[in-house]
Amino acid sequence: MGWGDREFEARPGPCYLECMPDRRTVVQTGIVTSNVPDRSTCRSWSCQVKHQGSTRTISIGSQAVTFGAGRDCDVVLEDPAVSREHTELQATPEGLRVRDLDSTNGTFFQSSRISEIMISSDAVVRLGDTNLHLSGQPAPSIPPSRRRQFGSLVGQSQMMREVFAVLELVSPTETTTLIEGETGTGKELAARAIHDHSDRATGPFGVVDCGSTNEQLIESQLFGHVRGAFTDAVADRKGAFTEAHGGTIFLDEIGELPLGSQTKLLRALEARTVTPLGTDKSQPVDVRVVAATNRSLYDMVTEKTFRADLFYRLSVVHVRIPALRERPEDLPELIRHFYKDRGLACDEIAGPNLERLQRHQFAGNVRELRNVLERAWVLSGPTGAGFADLRLDLNTPARQEMLGLSVDTSLPFKEAKERWTEVFERRYLGAVFADHDHNITRAAEKAGINRNHFRKLLEKYGLIKP
Repeated sequence: MGWGDREFEARPGPCYLECMPDRRTVVQTGIVTSNVPDRSTCRSWSCQVKHQGSTRTISIGSQAVTFGAGRDCDVVLEDPAVSREHTELQATPEGLRVRDLDSTNGTFFQSSRISEIMISSDAVVRLGDTNLHLSGQPAPSIPPSRRRQFGSLVGQSQMMREVFAVLELVSPTETTTLIEGETGTGKELAARAIHDHSDRATGPFGVVDCGSTNEQLIESQLFGHVRGAFTDAVADRKGAFTEAHGGTIFLDEIGELPLGSQTKLLRALEARTVTPLGTDKSQPVDVRVVAATNRSLYDMVTEKTFRADLFYRLSVVHVRIPALRERPEDLPELIRHFYKDRGLACDEIAGPNLERLQRHQFAGNVRELRNVLERAWVLSGPTGAGFADLRLDLNTPARQEMLGLSVDTSLPFKEAKERWTEVFERRYLGAVFADHDHNITRAAEKAGINRNHFRKLLEKYGLIKP
């Protein structure tokens, strides 16, 4: 199967609201970590079904739910005034769609018979002698996991254990997942862990950097092309979706995808087919999609730079990996992890070195911590050194910035580019903020950035306090 909501097409009945969501709930309604509810769409609606004094509550998500007297309906109503297939409800980015299924006695909203309407706030819909009391609900969240590691992600803080809990729950499903987090927090590690803990683990894991090239080339990279599709298309090429058939495709920096390409990606997600450039022939593909961004797609939707329907489709599960400065209690666990990976003995993680690291802002997050330790080990000789004896250099990025940031060719292209981007963002934001007398509203307007997003960037680089 694949591609999100279709995993439970042959479901035996509706998904009932529970305190602890199960995998069926996740596919039906979606789920978010508690640090992104204000940056996520309303993933589900609560529906109280009331008939002759009895009440039951179900959850309506992005998968359509049918109501009627027929035993094949998702919600079977013991109401003689209700048709075999009477009404269908489905959550959408615009609200809750209510559609009458050519019933005999009709579906009523505010005393008027309707064929199809979109509800955006609490409402009551009547089918025969049954009332459906509808109210929007945020996607459910779940208690933290007991794990201290999931795949290569490490942490004992409550925030990270909540991330682990969500990943544990969604990995075995086919649900599309959106991972949000700053540069260096481990978004690709999370995507890889999802793949490795799924039934697709033996299949391919494809990675596409959506911000690495122009619109034509990114579409070729995603969907493929045939010979002659454009000037440099000298041979047929399989796209990343086709190459990831039977596995998982990771769409990194999805927020950088051009609007035109967003439309084509949405079409591919909905049809579960891709159309290579230069041909009208579609090809079926079976992949699970995990996307990641270091930006707030919710803010981008507000700014009309990202499609709302694509955001809704991608964020069935919406996970934010917290920045390292938000969870300093994870530093000892991470340091031990890096020592183990390097094959070095590790003494107690405490003392002045730990205090220095806990005071550091870590704009580059876990990746920066790893690089700091790597530099310290190199300076300590081939056998490394105990943590207390490490000569930690936390000023190197600042010195590089003052010198214009020389290109470090020992880094992979993506990591080197991200380092340049961080320096540019820090300089630009600081300069614009200062030019407008540290007024966030005016500085954000000058930069052409949503005010809330501008504030978050200032906090990220330590230009203001959270």
